[in-house]
Amino acid sequence: MSKRGRLIVVLLVLAVSGYFLYPTISWYAFVPQETKELATGSKEQIKEYARGQAAQDLRELKNLVKSNPEEMLPSKFSFIKGIAKDNYKASDRAVPASWTIANVMNGFANEQKFFDTLEQYYRSDLLDMKDFRGKALQLGLDLSGGMSILLEADKAGYEAKLERSVSEAEVALAVQQDLEILNNRIDQFGLTEPELRLQGTSQILVEIPGAADPERVNSFLKGKGSLAFHIVDEELTTQLTAHYESNPAEKYNNDGSLRTPEFIPPGRIVVGVYAPDAYGIDEQVGESVLYEEVGLDGIHIVEALTSTDSITGRPTVNFQLDVSGGEIFYKLTSTNTNKRLAVVMDKKIKAQATISEAIRSSVRMSGFSSDQASDLAIVLKTAALPIALDVANQQAIGASLGEDSVRQGIYAIAVGFFLVIIFMLLYYRRAGLVADGVLILNLIIITAVLSAFNLTLTLTSIAGIILTVGMAVDANVIIYERIKEEYRLGKSAGASVKAGFNKAFWTIMDANITTFIAALVLAQLGTGGVKGFANTLAVGIITSMFTALFVSRLVFDFFVQKVKINKLRISWRIK
Repeated sequence: MSKRGRLIVVLLVLAVSGYFLYPTISWYAFVPQETKELATGSKEQIKEYARGQAAQDLRELKNLVKSNPEEMLPSKFSFIKGIAKDNYKASDRAVPASWTIANVMNGFANEQKFFDTLEQYYRSDLLDMKDFRGKALQLGLDLSGGMSILLEADKAGYEAKLERSVSEAEVALAVQQDLEILNNRIDQFGLTEPELRLQGTSQILVEIPGAADPERVNSFLKGKGSLAFHIVDEELTTQLTAHYESNPAEKYNNDGSLRTPEFIPPGRIVVGVYAPDAYGIDEQVGESVLYEEVGLDGIHIVEALTSTDSITGRPTVNFQLDVSGGEIFYKLTSTNTNKRLAVVMDKKIKAQATISEAIRSSVRMSGFSSDQASDLAIVLKTAALPIALDVANQQAIGASLGEDSVRQGIYAIAVGFFLVIIFMLLYYRRAGLVADGVLILNLIIITAVLSAFNLTLTLTSIAGIILTVGMAVDANVIIYERIKEEYRLGKSAGASVKAGFNKAFWTIMDANITTFIAALVLAQLGTGGVKGFANTLAVGIITSMFTALFVSRLVFDFFVQKVKINKLRISWRIK
């Protein structure tokens, strides 16, 4: 590859690294701590905050307009001007020359519209920040704390499911199987480097690093894969809706569950219809009467994938049924053509569709957000839990090492890295300066890759980075010593550089490939901290070879061929 081509590659790598590093740098360096705490909270907490702030702002503006309606709109509410201006234009009214508080509030049809605009502003800002945080490099449990969740096996539910009593050994075996399934689920959900371990024989302790999203965590913990297809009773559903509308006090029981009216006969059940609201939280939007008999149980699903509807562009979940499930579903759909089919997950109707034709083994569902579709597919693909798990305790935990230990660890890393840089600079002079430059570049690229793949940084990951720094320095030492040998033989600077890199190439490749293989094995077989160490080491090996063999070569060729340096200052004994 020509020098220009290599330069373009290096610049492209730097640009990509900067792109992936931007969220990490912005999140940890520029986002206020208060905003971080709000963005890392649950969606329910964000909802409460957005509504509270909107109500507070509305009260403040109402008080201001009462005292002085001609006062100019305070700068902190400037975001409302554009929306008010659009509302004036949409209603064919003249746009005010000045934006007083009264003029701004008159730009909305009513007080509720004004409140909704304020709430949307706070909601979108925090939800966007929540998504932004997901692109930043996450710190591990030992560095930043996280969530601790204790799961308890539901023995009573297990016995009801098997219709017999079970022994402690059977419960322990089922819990062990649950642990294996959860390990698979939690990795696929992107909750990196979790710690899952048994507590006794009937409990599982889950520790997730970072400020994990509670909804996303609960979706894999509580999502037991309980999916069932039921036929909708249209006549009773219409009667039920009319009954609830005329008797709102009769809709819910004291515990908030839907009340079943007396006219609902045996063999029918009342189930709520749910859809995500603007915050992504499941909200009841209706109710339907279903045949209690399960048309098809989710246990017959053998594969679940997500896709996008080519017409509507909405996310879909595609299920593949086993042979017996295909026969059951074909019989169900062929005998209930033109009737509605409800998809019930965890006692909530998540989607409804009219059966237009008989379906045998391939099923497609829609009505989900992108995240919901992905989560549902993962839960079902990794199978239902043998024994149901209830959350016995869930709490936030602090960094296990403590702030002092973390500070000391970072200080030790900084000192070690500084000493390596000083040694290379003193021992190899100008060439050492090149080595130091590519070493810093190596760390930048490693951090960018960790950020790009949403990997979690723990102390074991930092150990992998330190080992990578050592190996990167070792590669430069091998190259420089080969160049010195060639230069001592009387070769020119250009010939020495070329021969040094060529002869050191396979030595460096052999050493790094064997280490890379070991890192891959650890990444596949290890868990938790071991896996984090292996992932970081594997990434570091690739980046160190790139910087040592590609970037360093480009820098040396530039000075030797373009700047026309005739003498190499690569040692105190060689000038």
